[in-house]
Amino acid sequence: MSFQVKAIAMSHPIENPDLPLDELMTRWPETIRVFLDYRLLCVGCLIAPFHTVIDACREHGVDEQSFRADLHRAIGAQLRPSLNRTS
Repeated sequence: MSFQVKAIAMSHPIENPDLPLDELMTRWPETIRVFLDYRLLCVGCLIAPFHTVIDACREHGVDEQSFRADLHRAIGAQLRPSLNRTS
């Protein structure tokens, strides 16, 4: 990951440790595939409004760093700097 993309990823709202899973999946529906690929049943779970990525990874024994990297890849279009910037 380039420095610029990494810096953007670190400041992205998906990195908020208090972001509930249901809000994450509502704001970025493309992340639902990541949850399913990891066999996490968080999609539609009654606990999703109260659990965070940290909670889900801990509960399901998933490596948080890898999971977050895949979430970032799923929303990659939102992480890339705009090509239509005006100077």
